[in-house]
Amino acid sequence: MRLGKVTGQVVSTAKDPSLAGLTLLVVEPLLPGDPNREPFVAADLVGAGRGEVVLCVMGSAAREAAATRGAVVDCAAVAIADSVIDAGDVVYSK
Repeated sequence: MRLGKVTGQVVSTAKDPSLAGLTLLVVEPLLPGDPNREPFVAADLVGAGRGEVVLCVMGSAAREAAATRGAVVDCAAVAIADSVIDAGDVVYSK
């Protein structure tokens, strides 16, 4: 799983039919120890908005939810964080 902050959306009219009805989020990794600091795209399963911190699952786990089963996704936002505590310190609070 990866933790990231929603910075935007991807809007596409020409896409695979399995993506119909899914909002695609642009997410920037949040934790300093994340080995890949590049932004990534995640299918939104929780109604996240810009500036919110989301928990994302990758790979086959992203296709386990009812909304993404059979869809061509490899990353899905599955939770909106209320707070993030790292090494006993609150690093994010909604």
